[in-house]
Amino acid sequence: MMQDLFNDNLMFLAILMVLLAIIIIMLKVMKTFSKPAKIEPLQDTIIGLSEQVRILGEGQQQLTGSLRTITEAQATSQTKLVSVINERLAEVQNKMGESLQGSATKTARSLGELQQRLETIDKAQENIEKLSGNVLSLQDILSNKQTRGAFGEIQLNDIVSKALPSDSYSFQATLSNGKRADCLLKLPNPPGSIVIDSKFPLEAYENLRNAENDNQLVEAKRMMKTSVRAHIKSISEKYIIEGETAESAMMFLPSEAVYAELHANFSEIVREGFEAKVWIVSPTTCMATLNTMRAILKDARMREQAGAIRTELGLLFKDVERLSDRVTNLDRHFVMASKDIEEIKISAKRSGNRARKLDNFDFEEISVDPTIVHLPKSEKI
Repeated sequence: MMQDLFNDNLMFLAILMVLLAIIIIMLKVMKTFSKPAKIEPLQDTIIGLSEQVRILGEGQQQLTGSLRTITEAQATSQTKLVSVINERLAEVQNKMGESLQGSATKTARSLGELQQRLETIDKAQENIEKLSGNVLSLQDILSNKQTRGAFGEIQLNDIVSKALPSDSYSFQATLSNGKRADCLLKLPNPPGSIVIDSKFPLEAYENLRNAENDNQLVEAKRMMKTSVRAHIKSISEKYIIEGETAESAMMFLPSEAVYAELHANFSEIVREGFEAKVWIVSPTTCMATLNTMRAILKDARMREQAGAIRTELGLLFKDVERLSDRVTNLDRHFVMASKDIEEIKISAKRSGNRARKLDNFDFEEISVDPTIVHLPKSEKI
């Protein structure tokens, strides 16, 4: 803005100079072609104008110098202002860069965590899909009576093998009546071997759960009672054999839901099982029962080993007595040896005393008599 004002002043000064030159030229012309009396007033006026123009020129020069000084000062201020602004902009840019970098890092970290969570969700989704497929497969398996029975037997085998030693049970054991038991527990008498048979009345249970009206519910209950009663009767007749098995047997239900339904709404069926000495068990109660049987087996085996333990204790007692006798003999030998050592010490002490006495005696040296003639050993007197 100051630069524009300076340029305008220069232009104004130039115009004044041109006007002054025009006036001077006009004065010269008028001097040449006009009379002196008429020209003098005009000449004075022109001279006054010239003086004013000169004064205006000087003022314009001063104004120009001031404007130049102001312009230089303004330029310096602008330079400093631009430098400060540039520094501030650089600081702002650095801070903005750091902030943007931090934001980018946080955003990248958040995106990474989000990616991991999405991967976890994808894996969970895959597991859910697999589980859904497994559930459908399980439904297909349980819809068939034979595969349903195999499912119960596999679950029973897993529970028994985890609870009891391998020599205390047998799967698919054949009894004397030709019947084959799912599992035979080899317990000592009493009570004797106990049979566990796996049953799964799934169809009756599903009808009971899916009943939509009272008539369907009554029919489903009737089917449930009929099915469980038939299983109880079959187990009682096949697997309770006098003199071979215990007086009771166990019916294994591989479903906690079916077991809970029986005890909640069919208590008379459970009582009929008690009367027939057929104990209905679920996976949980079966495991608890087998743990009790394991304690019984351990106690029975300890009793079987009681005779051997007594024999070993008798032999151990004899060994202790023999050791005591040998220690006594050894002590007696130690006493005798100690007595002999004391006597040896006494004899040695006496021998030492006598040796000291002999050492105190004075022995004179005996001279040899030259008159004595020694005969040869070969001559005889």
